[in-house]
Amino acid sequence: MKFSFSYIFIFFLVSCFHFSSCAQQQKTTKSTVEKEQAQTIKTGADRTSLYLPLLKNKNIAIVANQTSILQVLQRAEVAPNVMGSKTVTHHLVDYLHNYEGIHVQKVFAPEHGFRGKADAGEAIADGKDVKTGIPIISLYGKNKKPSPEQLNGIDIVVFDIQDVGARFYTYISTLHYVMEACAELGIRVILLDRPNPNGHYIDGPVLEPEHKSFVGMHPVPVVYGMTIGEYGKMINGEKWLANGIQCDLTVIPLENYTHQSQYSLPIKPSPNLPNDTSINLYPSLCFFEGTNVSVGRGTDKQFQVYGSPFLEKTTFNFTPQPNEGAKQPKHNKKSCFGEDLSASGRISNLNLSWLVKAYQQSPKKDFFNAFFTKLAGTKKLQEQIEQGLSEEEIKASWQQNLEDFKKVREQYLIYE
Repeated sequence: MKFSFSYIFIFFLVSCFHFSSCAQQQKTTKSTVEKEQAQTIKTGADRTSLYLPLLKNKNIAIVANQTSILQVLQRAEVAPNVMGSKTVTHHLVDYLHNYEGIHVQKVFAPEHGFRGKADAGEAIADGKDVKTGIPIISLYGKNKKPSPEQLNGIDIVVFDIQDVGARFYTYISTLHYVMEACAELGIRVILLDRPNPNGHYIDGPVLEPEHKSFVGMHPVPVVYGMTIGEYGKMINGEKWLANGIQCDLTVIPLENYTHQSQYSLPIKPSPNLPNDTSINLYPSLCFFEGTNVSVGRGTDKQFQVYGSPFLEKTTFNFTPQPNEGAKQPKHNKKSCFGEDLSASGRISNLNLSWLVKAYQQSPKKDFFNAFFTKLAGTKKLQEQIEQGLSEEEIKASWQQNLEDFKKVREQYLIYE
């Protein structure tokens, strides 16, 4: 009897310890998961509780492409148990189309189309989404701005596209025209903010008004260090829309984001920006699009290499071939010599050294084409390179304009 009691007592103590240990382990695991989730960047689209009530019983149009995705925690509303929840990815159009009380009337698609498959500059035809049957209207080519007829009966336009933070990337130009069209008709715009993968620095020449085009509409530097939500606020606040009108704009902000946050895009924003390296190098290498030098379109290292048949022969070379996003690549099927930058680390400035070096190695005739000035937003950059100025001398000439821009930018920041 005495032995039995002792045995039962010991068993009780061991059980208590085991239960306490398990409970503590579960608590620690749950705490770790909660901490990780708290540090995860949430896009505006992810924060459904902030915008779904605004869309209830409204006829809406969505400006979207393949990057317009959101993460939703299953069971979060019914049983907010972190350990029991599962994150599910939806496309915004599918999610809102299936949401009771929200009436998605049409989708507007930017350059590269709704599914993001088209070449840069390729005309996109209107159509119908196969999955939902919703009409798709292209905002590229001749129809860059939604017409009053296309917005007839629309209460709210939801804008959700991943930007990459470079002035010549045309999604911010599409935003301008959408805001302008809606402002003229008194239609509200709800912009779901997304991180800027190049939001950690500001650099480049500021666009001069006489060189305004679809690849540069506003007096900002090439790299402006703002999310697309902050940029939309600046378009509005600086009265850059036609006749100084302003849009009824609501920005659904990011969570757990700063401008120094490193953000890896889950989906490539366009066919020729396949990974983080290409996106980081894009602001520096895109200048080559206005020259006779290839940036790797037609290879598997788009915007991670540069080269030309006219450059000095090096051990590195590539041969562009037609592929998705480059049906007729520059120097198609010709051997191009240059540099492979795919192993370079994350840069935090606009690198002109590759451009200057390529110019110096090339026959000077026909190196630049008319597109270069549109990309640069000024004639001065080409003139400076032709005059033989160094990268340091060229960049020094930008500094006062950059300081002036930073003062304007400061007024519209949402994040540190």
